[in-house]
Amino acid sequence: MPRQKVRAARLHPVIALALLLTMARSPVHAQVAAQPARDPVPALADALSAACRQDHAAFATHLTAANATAFRALPESQQAALLKRLILLDDPGRPFLSTTAEGRTEVRCEAAGLTADLHFGVADLRENLAFVTVEIGAPGEETRTVRIGFVREGGQWKLLSVGLLLLDLPEMTKQWEDADLQTRESDAIDALAKIADALSRYQQAYGKLPDALAALGPAPEGGASPENAGLVSADLAAGANDGYSFRYTIVPARAGGDDSDRDKAAGFAVAATPIQYGKDGRRSFFLDSNGELRGNDKHGAVATTADPQIAVPPRP
Repeated sequence: MPRQKVRAARLHPVIALALLLTMARSPVHAQVAAQPARDPVPALADALSAACRQDHAAFATHLTAANATAFRALPESQQAALLKRLILLDDPGRPFLSTTAEGRTEVRCEAAGLTADLHFGVADLRENLAFVTVEIGAPGEETRTVRIGFVREGGQWKLLSVGLLLLDLPEMTKQWEDADLQTRESDAIDALAKIADALSRYQQAYGKLPDALAALGPAPEGGASPENAGLVSADLAAGANDGYSFRYTIVPARAGGDDSDRDKAAGFAVAATPIQYGKDGRRSFFLDSNGELRGNDKHGAVATTADPQIAVPPRP
């Protein structure tokens, strides 16, 4: 049976948690009643069952009060991303709970033909703290173990840590937001490079630069033309993509020669600015026809040639 591949994660603090929490092929059925029991194993099985089902509301009940509040405040997409990393399956699944002949709890999550298996050890109780060792295994793979911590809050066991990672969702949320901003900024730089490449190709094909980015957009069935060159996506042609807006200007060539020569020698500049400063990005960027990239935190203003130069990342 094919293994589920782990996606490149934006939620960086949870990557270690994800790799530890499931390298297996079977998941969980929650049949455990919430009760102030001494044993945290039922609470862990129930939490992973909720993660398997992608039941955000149920999963939040297994977090401490502060973490539950932070979790509920996350966008639904980020809530889902966290639960996916706990089970390493992209689709909501069916959880199953079983007990071995030795009395050990096992949980399995089956989703879209894929499974993940976790086997729980005996809880190590220490007053208001508890730890459960979980064995994660799959056919053909070496068995791995992770130690999951709990704290007693309001008479119930709540998730506290996974391996060496302390679950501090308020702090993690800030880190995730920073990671998202960095990703959007990187995407904006990549979009600038695509626009610049399209402008150069347009100028070579038609002997001049377009009057606006719209001319670079998708071509109709009849084929490319100066009005619809088919060089960039519709979003980029409209001047906006993934939280950034793009402004394009033509830099006229020096006087001399005829109009055709000046059109062929004209340069250009493209600026990328976050649409909502602080949410979509912090830095603004500026790229010219010479390939010189500049950028800075402009608090939402447009970047210019006066801003610091940035090394252009290599394109794949």
